[in-house]
Amino acid sequence: MTADYINDFNSPFLIRPQSSALVVVDLQYATGSLDHGLGKMLREQGRLEEADYRFSRINNLVLPNTQRLLKAFRDASATVVYVTYGAEREDCSDVPLHIRRIVKATNNIDGHKEHEIVSSIAPKSGEIVLNKVTMGAFGSTGIESRLRAMGVTEIVTVGVSTNNCVGMTAMEASDRGFGVVLVSDATGTCDEESQGAFEAMFLRLWGRVLCADEVMTELNLSR
Repeated sequence: MTADYINDFNSPFLIRPQSSALVVVDLQYATGSLDHGLGKMLREQGRLEEADYRFSRINNLVLPNTQRLLKAFRDASATVVYVTYGAEREDCSDVPLHIRRIVKATNNIDGHKEHEIVSSIAPKSGEIVLNKVTMGAFGSTGIESRLRAMGVTEIVTVGVSTNNCVGMTAMEASDRGFGVVLVSDATGTCDEESQGAFEAMFLRLWGRVLCADEVMTELNLSR
């Protein structure tokens, strides 16, 4: 039985162009492409079918809906911020131990192809790109001061992985007083159970869970 009473305590907020930012998290070749990083490694190991859900969701939902949201935010003159993750030192010694192995295994190091943002959702000139060496963006990028300087009070989060870097970034933002939206069909992880479980958890006081169409409708109504 779901404890719906907790929803009574959620704080309401709107997605408004003048005060909202789209935050695109970790959509890089390292873990977001079948042909590089994680996808290439699993193919070489004969285990690519284990990641069918992940890459199907990225290619069919996450990337297309992120493209649509990017256009909507840009058309509304709203803020767009990209966040990447990965090492800035070749030996990956600047990355915490709990993610160092996957960073090394996927060659997710600044200056390498795997560290780059997938080209179909690449940043435009002037859009901020911040690299983190932790799961959450607020722990190692200075994103908070950037957002506050630009007058951002609400963020809309997309990317991968829902229950890791996207989720940590979203929860950090919520704890710092931002209104946070997790986009259900523009985020992805390794299986449907994990996706659904995180969405259900996030609704418990952390923020809102909306689909891309709902975000764009609200953004346009607030213009």
